[in-house]
Amino acid sequence: MIEPSNFFKAVRTQPERFYIIHYSSQALYDEGIEAFSPRITSVVVMQFQLRQTQTFCLHSIAEELGIGRDDVEARYDDIERELLSRFFSFVKNNQDKYFVHWNMRNQVFGFEHLEHRFRVLTGEEPPRVPIEFRLNLNDILKVKYGADYAADPRMASLMLLNGKPPRGFLTGEQEAEAFKRKEFIRMNSSTICKVEFFRHVIVAAQQGKLRTAGRGWVHRIDRLLENRWARAAALFGSLVGVGAILVNAYRFVASLSL
Repeated sequence: MIEPSNFFKAVRTQPERFYIIHYSSQALYDEGIEAFSPRITSVVVMQFQLRQTQTFCLHSIAEELGIGRDDVEARYDDIERELLSRFFSFVKNNQDKYFVHWNMRNQVFGFEHLEHRFRVLTGEEPPRVPIEFRLNLNDILKVKYGADYAADPRMASLMLLNGKPPRGFLTGEQEAEAFKRKEFIRMNSSTICKVEFFRHVIVAAQQGKLRTAGRGWVHRIDRLLENRWARAAALFGSLVGVGAILVNAYRFVASLSL
């Protein structure tokens, strides 16, 4: 069972079993939505170990279906249906994988939202990512570094702590405005850069290099140990080796005096 406390060890030992996922949608709120739930515009999934990315996005699928830019709005249902069908086909083929996400945990924004849109558009039940295989990176970081590891909104704050927001990053509000302007490529690029950032966060945390705002002494010690663990282990190994050499030398000298 993968839990926040053993997540980083599990990623280190079985990196091939982890995928990072994020998605963009029409909006997070009711404003400007003609239906009861916002449309899905892109879903991005990255295999952690190889950084290979699967992208299910509205503009690419529209192009493959031969739908012109002027006709996209009239064909939203057809395009989104195909997008989600392809995504859930991917899910069906990866039922044994862990999906690392950022707060995708309800029908407002989450796996349930993706499932709901699939049901609405197809009338069918989608394959599901088992709940125990959904790992919230935000919660994992809270356990490791403390609830104050970054100010709200945590994703953007963590980006600033570790440099600056990646190129192409859009907030939820900016993505909603991009949808109104039919800037689907911008929305997809934003989703991709967030997935890339989540992978960077995991790797940096593994290496003890992730910068956080947490001030708790437990988490400071944790970061200090992480930063120095490899060097300490190497030093310990060297000392043990030297000790063994000295013991053998002492035994040899002692045998000569007998």
